[in-house]
Amino acid sequence: MKLNQTLTILALAAGGLFAGSLALQAQTSTNAPPPLRARGLNFDNIAKQLDLTEAQKPKVKAVIDDYNQKMIDLRKDSSIAPTELRSKIKEIYDAMTAKLKAILTADQFAKWQKIGAGGSRPIPATGATPAGPPAPQK
Repeated sequence: MKLNQTLTILALAAGGLFAGSLALQAQTSTNAPPPLRARGLNFDNIAKQLDLTEAQKPKVKAVIDDYNQKMIDLRKDSSIAPTELRSKIKEIYDAMTAKLKAILTADQFAKWQKIGAGGSRPIPATGATPAGPPAPQK
């Protein structure tokens, strides 16, 4: 009888230590999403894929930076209803695409539409979540 009590107490103590170590690990590892900036469009990837000229790069960078900032501001705004969020994202994305159309050549814009528009998501930063409008449901 005394042996059963001792084994039970040891088992409970070992279980408590195991559970405590798991709780500590959960507190030290972060499951937080990457910073909002990392989830935006990556200018370097876009410049490479669209083969931008030196004259186009600062103009496109300004458009991409503006888009990323607007997306950061939108995500920070907790007053926007989830039903409204999708349309706001689309507005921002469409405005960016219109600005890019004025800067890019026809071939570059066609590439942009293939990789970034038409309902698919634009080129994300490496390892980041795309920031464009969600793909349409089929």
